[in-house]
Amino acid sequence: MKVNVSILTVSDTRSLADDFSGQLIFELLTKKNFNPSRHIIVKDDCAAITHGVGSLVANSDAIILNGGTGIAKRDVTFEAITPLLVQEIPGFGELFRYLSFKEIGSHALASRALAGFTQDDTLLFCLPGSTKACQLGMEKLILPELVHLLKERRK
Repeated sequence: MKVNVSILTVSDTRSLADDFSGQLIFELLTKKNFNPSRHIIVKDDCAAITHGVGSLVANSDAIILNGGTGIAKRDVTFEAITPLLVQEIPGFGELFRYLSFKEIGSHALASRALAGFTQDDTLLFCLPGSTKACQLGMEKLILPELVHLLKERRK
């Protein structure tokens, strides 16, 4: 199954040159023979995030967002993405926090990792911006389940 995946980094400070988390996601997708089609960066702002997703959705089976999932006032990825989801996958956030807890302890409770499907069946994943968190989410959850989740949705 050919899967087109886009990467959207939410950051007020990163550029494509120093977005190591976005670069890691791109590399991991490529190694597993997925087709990472686009990689963009938007500011941590609800309208910018929504616009970024909108610009990617037409050519993407899935979009992996990284950044803006914490609890700081400027972290608004959760608020921007939640209204776009018609079906949330609660197990993604639950398992991500569990796996994070095993690595970093109780600090994991501050993560608002999220996944779900949009109205047009695009699968969205929201990961923290930390490179270690992106690696954990990609290797333990997203890469093993991406094709399965898309196939299930298309039934």
